[in-house]
Amino acid sequence: MCTAVTYKSKDFYFGRTLDYEHSYSEEITITPRKFPLVFRNARVINSHFAIIGMAFVQDGYPLYYDAVNEKGLAMAGLNFVGNAQYNGFSNDKDNIAQFEFIPWILSQCASVNEAKALLGKINITNTNFSESLPASQLHWIIADREEAVTVESVKDGIHVYENPVGVLANNPPFPEQLFNLNNYMHLSPKQPENLFSDSLNLTAYSRGMGAMGLPGDLSSQSRFVRASFVKMNSISGNGENESVSQFFHILDSVAQPRGCCEVRNGQYEITIYSSCCNCDKGIYYYTTYDNRQITAVDMNAENIDENVLIRYPLVLEQQIDFQQK
Repeated sequence: MCTAVTYKSKDFYFGRTLDYEHSYSEEITITPRKFPLVFRNARVINSHFAIIGMAFVQDGYPLYYDAVNEKGLAMAGLNFVGNAQYNGFSNDKDNIAQFEFIPWILSQCASVNEAKALLGKINITNTNFSESLPASQLHWIIADREEAVTVESVKDGIHVYENPVGVLANNPPFPEQLFNLNNYMHLSPKQPENLFSDSLNLTAYSRGMGAMGLPGDLSSQSRFVRASFVKMNSISGNGENESVSQFFHILDSVAQPRGCCEVRNGQYEITIYSSCCNCDKGIYYYTTYDNRQITAVDMNAENIDENVLIRYPLVLEQQIDFQQK
């Protein structure tokens, strides 16, 4: 399971946690402007916006989990098991496989509005990448510094929902996730007042009691509520270090430690990585489960006019900076 979040200070930030029981050897992957993007049932795009993000590169093709393009448009796919449904070929649509969806949008669109125009013509197909890599059941968040939308391909078609919180988790479908926030409208970062009864002398005996009732479990619905509350009440300075630090604190509120979510006998879901991309600057920051030090890759420090993928393996081992030199 996973959680994606947007955040804005002076710059716009986008990132997510990837929670699973094992890794697919994903890497920070830059798709330069001249790398040919080949689609199974659509035209080849030979010249496009540069993209940076987390991807599993298979047979030379970047299978992105989350990414941002050079124009500041960001996108992530999250598990949507049991609800996602894709289709066969359609003669009057752009037929894009599930694994091609992120590069199809980010290669061509500079904003959410431009993405919406493409979404009106798209058919997300059930094409498998390969026999060993079947189509994943996902839904997506697409965001820029002005707005965010959630895209779900389900039994009755593709739905594009305005996402006013800029947060996405897994199940249930997004309208239900958003509606569930009504159950938590009483939460506040402020200390509570006694509304229980005028005849009782009730007092706040601890700090943080305004957030009592905020769900703390690891289910996707609870993570959506918790991430939304923390994100919507987050305060940071406008500097890069302050903003990036605050973003990772938001993601820490939904991180999964090993041992708390058993998916099968002896296998546990963990937060394999957490990411934060400065979408304005094209800098991709990340931490991994065993390396809590923030690592960064700057897309614009590379030649983004190249025609081959630029790949950085994740720094997985814990990096500790000893103060005593």
